[in-house]
Amino acid sequence: MKIITIKQVSYNSEDYKKTVKLRDKILRKPLGLKFSSEQLEKEYLDIHIACFNGQDLIGCLIFSPVDNVTFQMRQVAVDENYQGKQIGTNIVKYSEEFAISNGIQKIILHAREVAVPFYLNLGYKKIGEQFVEIGLPHWMMEKRLENN
Repeated sequence: MKIITIKQVSYNSEDYKKTVKLRDKILRKPLGLKFSSEQLEKEYLDIHIACFNGQDLIGCLIFSPVDNVTFQMRQVAVDENYQGKQIGTNIVKYSEEFAISNGIQKIILHAREVAVPFYLNLGYKKIGEQFVEIGLPHWMMEKRLENN
């Protein structure tokens, strides 16, 4: 492996465009879904976190601000060649530190059923009842952040 780096990337930058391709490949295509230009335009206000192995994008996530103290984590994706190698865990931990440094006290997310154990291991808790989103069972989850 080359040097793994995690950083914020700017909307519509070349690195951002790589995250769209990865999210499409991992999260959308398997469900027969595509991003619309309207969906991508709305990401202008979001915070984009990306993980690289050298120059290769291997994972990403999005934060959408909900209010002054809450972010919603969305579109968490890790390239299939790097799944099970702590990349997702490292991206989430980095993003939590980023959130804390920006005064965020809580992260919420909609976890696919298959991802619930991943988030439980990172200290997230299920909220409410299971629901269906994009045709798959999901759970609302949250984590209250502590400023250490």
